Amino acid sequence: MAKRRKYYQSKARHPTNGVKMPTVKNSGYSEGGASHTRAGLRAYNPIKSSTQADVDANLSTLRNRSSDLFCNSPIGSAALNVARNNTIGAGLKVSPKIDYRTLGITAEQAKEWQRNTQREFELWAGSTSCDLYRKNNFYDMQDVIYLSYLMDGDGWAQIKYRPSLPDSPYCLRIQLFEASRVCNPYSASAYSTAPYLVEMCNPKNGNRIVNGVEINSDGAVIAYWIASRVPIDLANPSKKLEWTRVEAFGRRTGMPNVLQISHEERPEQYRGIPYLAPVIEIIKQISRYANAELIAAVIKSYFAIFFTSNTGETNDIYDVMDGTGGEKLSYDEKREILDGIDLAAGSANLLPEGIDVKAVDGSRTMSTFEPFTNALVTQVGAALNIPADVLMSRFQASYSASRGALLQAAALFKTRRTWFVRDFCQPVYEAWLAEAVAIGRVRAPGYGTDPLITKAWSKADWFGPVMGMLDPVKEVTGAALRRKYGFSSGEREAAELTGSDYDDNIDQIALENATWEKHGLSVPVADNTGKDAEGGDAKNE
Repeated sequence: MAKRRKYYQSKARHPTNGVKMPTVKNSGYSEGGASHTRAGLRAYNPIKSSTQADVDANLSTLRNRSSDLFCNSPIGSAALNVARNNTIGAGLKVSPKIDYRTLGITAEQAKEWQRNTQREFELWAGSTSCDLYRKNNFYDMQDVIYLSYLMDGDGWAQIKYRPSLPDSPYCLRIQLFEASRVCNPYSASAYSTAPYLVEMCNPKNGNRIVNGVEINSDGAVIAYWIASRVPIDLANPSKKLEWTRVEAFGRRTGMPNVLQISHEERPEQYRGIPYLAPVIEIIKQISRYANAELIAAVIKSYFAIFFTSNTGETNDIYDVMDGTGGEKLSYDEKREILDGIDLAAGSANLLPEGIDVKAVDGSRTMSTFEPFTNALVTQVGAALNIPADVLMSRFQASYSASRGALLQAAALFKTRRTWFVRDFCQPVYEAWLAEAVAIGRVRAPGYGTDPLITKAWSKADWFGPVMGMLDPVKEVTGAALRRKYGFSSGEREAAELTGSDYDDNIDQIALENATWEKHGLSVPVADNTGKDAEGGDAKNE
């Protein structure tokens, strides 16, 4: 009988040239930032979740700590005040800049309209009548709401209308309110922002409500839920807590009813993050370290002189005095001996037997305190985009380094000013302009009939506090050169250098020149660029 042939499963053919193929274990970041085996990263496993879990669930804690640092930490207070003062200052001023070409008018007509509109807006903005509470004018409200935005992550204002007042013909009012008042209605989320309480559903229309912001199925903001008071109000806990649903935009006009001043960092994020959130821990630790050093220095300054016993049998100086003379002394006698010890300059004292005096050095070495805290403050400034020199208002480096710090900070402040104008100033200006046109105090043909025409009438620039000048001659020279070669305008340079109005400056200069000529004097001519329009040397005439 023939043997049955066995069949074996064929194997893959391997190279026969003796070269061993490499085995790939990891690629990309696997052995770098994404490694789970390296000692420094093995226990480092954070999770990035939704914005509701990462942001909204932690907002209450972040706001509380941010507010505390502003109130009780010098560095925290400095960070918010520096950002507020350089971004808002005394308030951003409007400079209407209508698109006169689209409107079909001349540049001269546009300029006259802009100056008249600016004066009319100042009538409303410069009075406390623009504030629903009748406390602040429009420029002061900018300061209040911007600080709220920095501290709480977002600032809130509602546009309302009330009867006109004797000092103001306008009905427009602005109401500012706390960020914590925007919260989910009739739920425990008003008092806590646990992850499972961040979001709820509006039973009437099925919309989601995320931390007080109602959104539709597309994620678009539809309305805001505003509480009648701050939910956790320790001063007035008995006041009934109720919510009002305010639609985000007017149904007929499409203009905003509620203004949210915030800067979101992630998609699907509906609430802002406090400005100090990334540096809360390090600022708190710096404050603790500084307080500890201060307390230690104060305590050590109390220890100047110690009386010591040679026998080492007691710590009580009165007991030592009993054993020196062989007889018991009364308390008054002991007190008299001690009072007789004079520590004045040039004095000589005889101490009781067995008592010695040792002086304790009250000085405290702090050689590492300033370098260490400066390094930490530098990190805080880097996280907040504010150079440490500007953050601490301390310029000890060269002119170039100090100017570089100012320019870097100015870039941040201008960016944040642009955001603030988009969120607050421009919408308020457009709401005011719509009313001014409606009641006939500002004439704008075609306003409200076509979005393009309305936008052309509503265009405006906003100018705020100017950047500090370390060397005024160099700054003005640069401004003159920018205007001379068309890189900027006189109006913009006047606003950014001195915060003044270019047209008002020219009018005033014309009056002053007329005064010089009236008295037979030659008008001084200054050209700090050193060159005339043709490139030759400038001469005074």
